[in-house]
Amino acid sequence: MRTILKWLARILAAMSIALVVVGLWKREEITRLWAVNSLFHEDKIVGNFSNMNAAFISRPVARGTGPASPLTQGPDAPMPDGLDDWITARQVTSLLVMKDGTVVHESYYLGTEPTDRRISWSIAKSYLSALFGVLLDEGAIASIDDPVTKYAPQLKGSAYEAATIRNVLNMASGVTFDEDYFDPKSDINRMGRVIALGGTLDDFTASFTERFAAPGDEWQYVSIDTHVIGMVIRGATGQSVTDLMSEKIIAPLELEQDGYYITDGAGVAFVLGGLNFTTRDYARFGQMIVQNGSYGGQQIVPAGWVADSTAASAPTEPGKIGYGYQWWIPVGADPGEFLGRGVYG
Repeated sequence: MRTILKWLARILAAMSIALVVVGLWKREEITRLWAVNSLFHEDKIVGNFSNMNAAFISRPVARGTGPASPLTQGPDAPMPDGLDDWITARQVTSLLVMKDGTVVHESYYLGTEPTDRRISWSIAKSYLSALFGVLLDEGAIASIDDPVTKYAPQLKGSAYEAATIRNVLNMASGVTFDEDYFDPKSDINRMGRVIALGGTLDDFTASFTERFAAPGDEWQYVSIDTHVIGMVIRGATGQSVTDLMSEKIIAPLELEQDGYYITDGAGVAFVLGGLNFTTRDYARFGQMIVQNGSYGGQQIVPAGWVADSTAASAPTEPGKIGYGYQWWIPVGADPGEFLGRGVYG
């Protein structure tokens, strides 16, 4: 009996050591997985959304080397009635309003600061659209009607094989992708675990084989379509989206701080939602788009691409919100009225 107990004790000791070794070996992955699982918890969400690089792999998006471009500060404009209640109900952490190129309101809440770099979520899609427009104009990509597989051959044999670049820009790939944030088994949540565990988003994207519609026939918001745009960009240029975004879009804007992308285990940018900038630096990008791609006397994004990408070209249902090339167009919008938006609206 004593021999059996000693044997069991040795086994338990060995298992304990093995668990400790595995825990140390996989500590970063376990930490990121825990971060994914607690990302939207009510008591953590504010801190998480301003400190994404503390929990996830990230790469800097360099602001360039010159001084920050000025943001003209005007007198505070009157805000709509009920704004305070709106801010409280939505746990807004910052609000910056510009009118005619001048800041007329800037405020911060819930213990956050102007220097906090906040997660963009799906507004990153609109940034990628701007970068794509530059590369298209430069000739790196021949046509938005090219098949995605021309630049991303890994997608041959996947559900994306018949899709064109226009289809994925419009969120009309027809690829079956479950974007239910509340279902832990959904595709969007599986994607989060791929990032947390150091997997590769290219492999994850190529694993999809089912379509609910032929490409171009129906619109459905499918975030993985944006990753395909990133694959096309990388395939066409041989460069990372992170470096291209810095060179073509961010450095010309002359931001106040470097930004950063969340990345997967291969260092590939999480282009569908992983950008992080300060509120003031998001405002610089927005102002550039409002000015038809021009900022600081420089044409950063072709004006024609800004017009094309913000037009309601996707096959959305009549009477519903429209969609362009990674931009939203409200129902009944006036000419030139459009928006970028992320999770929670």
